Amino acid sequence: MNVRYDAIVVGVGGMGSAAVYELARRGLRVLGLEQLGIPHDRGSSHGVNRIIRLAYWEHPAYVPLLRRAYELWRAFETLRGEQLLYITGSLDAGRTDSKTVVGSLRSCELHKLAHELLPASEVNRRFPGYRLAPDMMAVLQPEGGFVLCERAIVNYVEAARGLGADVHAREPVVSWTPSAGGVEVRTGAATYGTDHLVLTAGPWTAALVPALKAFARPERQVMLWTEPRVAPFFQLDAFPVFNLDSPEGHFYGFPNFGASGFKIGKYHHRREAVDPDRMDRDCHPEDEAVLREGIRHYFPDADGPALTMKTCLFTNSPDEHFIIDQHPALPQVTLAAGFSGHGFKFCSVVGEILAELTIDGASRHDLGLFRLSRFAI
Repeated sequence: MNVRYDAIVVGVGGMGSAAVYELARRGLRVLGLEQLGIPHDRGSSHGVNRIIRLAYWEHPAYVPLLRRAYELWRAFETLRGEQLLYITGSLDAGRTDSKTVVGSLRSCELHKLAHELLPASEVNRRFPGYRLAPDMMAVLQPEGGFVLCERAIVNYVEAARGLGADVHAREPVVSWTPSAGGVEVRTGAATYGTDHLVLTAGPWTAALVPALKAFARPERQVMLWTEPRVAPFFQLDAFPVFNLDSPEGHFYGFPNFGASGFKIGKYHHRREAVDPDRMDRDCHPEDEAVLREGIRHYFPDADGPALTMKTCLFTNSPDEHFIIDQHPALPQVTLAAGFSGHGFKFCSVVGEILAELTIDGASRHDLGLFRLSRFAI
């Protein structure tokens, strides 16, 4: 056994990089192990940016966590001297009875969030990059925006290293086994001992914890960036980020940031369950067609040439709520998985939660929605 640590974090993407930082900030001797580069484009934490929003249609229980996530993002920006969080406002749009509009309104009302309920005509007037159908409405929440995902990871790793953490890129974990003193972790380069293990491996979670195979399922996604036909309609100050529940599917997207272009994705893009080590990472005309359908119906002035396309991965739980808990048989092992395509905005607060679970065995935050016990494992 080469080296012993207080905690080892396996997977140094969004959640893992935040966990390494939060553990190091609390004075632990920490090792982060990443099988690929830092950052990399093979998982779920790349592609320039990720939406952050308070009007959470998925469940109102997320809102207190989001409030804390905003606090932590802003504190971390101040610490690092780099802007990571951009506020554009957010629109949750769809027909009046859609889950997106109904759920967003519910969260706004329960948590007394500032918001407006706008008919399609008013959305289209205020934000001319939108062309919502006449039977649609949208919840406008002014604090929505996006987080720069790769830059966040780099900053977390740099900050953690500055606090004494070790972070190893391109060192895959071969196996881990519980031991009397904690956990033994073996890689191709070394064997490490640790008191606590934190698993934040995204789509590779089931390879490390086979019992989670049915509860953390990778799915292929595609993101498309286009050059808008009318560029001013899609600038940061003119175009809120969006979740759009439509007959053509559930789309999400962003204004132009820098020279990246208008960005759009679709939840459950082509419903392709995949093995993350064998998935098709090329982008095809069929992938672009899925996303062009959303653009042409609802954002026609963004329907210019494609600038780039990228694949990424969702890791879906059966109910699409997160899995954040201690291992049911091994309290020295903490799991964070199944973020189901809406997790990155929470990295700052999930890092805090994972540090609390590791050190104290409990968190100040309500994790009832995320417990493994809701599934039959």
